[in-house]
Amino acid sequence: MQTKQELDLDTAATILKLLGDKTRLTMIKILEDHECCVCEFVALFQMTQPAISQHLRKLKDSGIVKETRKGQWIFYSLNHSHPYYSFVQTVICDLPSQRYKLEELEASGKRISCD
Repeated sequence: MQTKQELDLDTAATILKLLGDKTRLTMIKILEDHECCVCEFVALFQMTQPAISQHLRKLKDSGIVKETRKGQWIFYSLNHSHPYYSFVQTVICDLPSQRYKLEELEASGKRISCD
């Protein structure tokens, strides 16, 4: 269990600015429960792969998101060992679940399996 670390205003502002984008905030909420591949986010957000990759790069560069390689695919997940993970959790805890987005994607036959 990660201990809660006090953060300064600059760090808080940086994290909030990063999460201030609706797409990235939604990605973080989805990643709270599921690891996802870029291709799934492309289908979910109906955005180009480069645009999705840019959002994920920002989240990964901050350390909030980590990546795991499985064969040729890279999956993204929330980084539970990030020093300010508890702050991120505080920001997203009252947001509505985004699980339905993945369920809708699967029901429409558009959920891509990258395994």
